[in-house]
Amino acid sequence: MEAVRVAHDLRAHLHGMWSSVADAWGEHADYIDERGAEVTARMLELARPKAGDRVLELACGPGGLGLAAAPLVAPHGEVVLSDVAAGMTAIAAGRAASLGLANVRTRELDLERIDEPDESFDVVLCREGLMLVPDPDLAAREIRRVLRPSGRAAIAVWGPREWNPWLGVLFNTVSAQTGSPVPPPGIPGPFSLEDSDRLVTLLSEAGLLGVTVEALRTPLRASSFEEWWTRTSALAGPLARVLASLPENAREALRARLREALSFYATPEGLDIPGVSLIASARA
Repeated sequence: MEAVRVAHDLRAHLHGMWSSVADAWGEHADYIDERGAEVTARMLELARPKAGDRVLELACGPGGLGLAAAPLVAPHGEVVLSDVAAGMTAIAAGRAASLGLANVRTRELDLERIDEPDESFDVVLCREGLMLVPDPDLAAREIRRVLRPSGRAAIAVWGPREWNPWLGVLFNTVSAQTGSPVPPPGIPGPFSLEDSDRLVTLLSEAGLLGVTVEALRTPLRASSFEEWWTRTSALAGPLARVLASLPENAREALRARLREALSFYATPEGLDIPGVSLIASARA
């Protein structure tokens, strides 16, 4: 019973954390779409949503990936944008309405317990969400469960930490500044599925077929350090609260450390920081 309680408390903590940063994700929604444009395009190529399909986006945030899929399945297909945080789905719904996408609806859904019938979707999409759940194996089985026979899935996660200094440098520097590891022990972080072999095994053991994983370069470019800091500190999930809680002098010391660490990636146009995503595709 104690293990069940601990797992429940962890999930409640994570759900609350993502709810707390929903406003920032809404504020930066266009940037998030721009940052993820190449990943979105490749995921849609792999999942092949077509006219009449039902599409589910999990951990949708502001919903950019699902919104891009909506015209591909119109007029009779449907896209369900889902997230565990109601604030995120509200933002996604507003964006869909502003685009006039009548075939889009939203739902609050937990990746580990997808409250949808078996075999109810032709396509499942999840961009940078699977790595952040406490039990990704359970989530993968849920993705398989809701896919129709021959349905397609495309899932993106971040590659190895050392290939993604745009975020790894932040984690390393905050750890050095505070003396605490980032993310904290027991909290699933953005690099929890950085091993492509582990990702293939996870999806295959969930019952998905033809699993492939490819690496896609996704560098982060910013016109200045200030631009990088503003966006990253607002969107960095569990770190957002930590950074906001630091005294002003500690924040300034952290900024100085980060500015120095990122100077290696400075160009005449601004910062150009390497990044790599892993994109998995599979079928039911």
